[in-house]
Amino acid sequence: MKAAYLDMIRMIERLHRQCLELVKAEIEREGIRDLNNVQALILFNIGEGEVTVGELTQRGYYLGSNVSYNVKKLVENGYLVQERSPHDRRSTHVRVSDKGLAIYKHMDRLFEHHAEAMSEAGLSEEDLNGASDILSRLLRYWSGPEHFSGRGYPGA
Repeated sequence: MKAAYLDMIRMIERLHRQCLELVKAEIEREGIRDLNNVQALILFNIGEGEVTVGELTQRGYYLGSNVSYNVKKLVENGYLVQERSPHDRRSTHVRVSDKGLAIYKHMDRLFEHHAEAMSEAGLSEEDLNGASDILSRLLRYWSGPEHFSGRGYPGA
């Protein structure tokens, strides 16, 4: 069981890195030089909505310090619009600008293309749903309180 568990952890890491590489290659193919792959995914995940910087971190997509840095760069480069919350002056809201919306739409088309090509690679929607279910259960397991209380393993 331990070997299978460790193989899965390695695969998750490799999949994440490969996804970032695909996004990076697409950005470079488009000749975009003021945006990196993580920033493109932030734009994609915000989409046409509006979120707080804290919500981006809470969603678990990005590490806290990276979120602040990347949001700052996205604002500086005109991809995001940042505004103070009228209700809580400590909180800032971000939304995608028109320039950022073009990236969001491009990423959406890229992922749509990938999704359509999955069947040619022998992956069905059922396969993806099954993998997603397993990863969701793993996330719930890793997020359980026993893993943060110091009782997650013998000898703790």
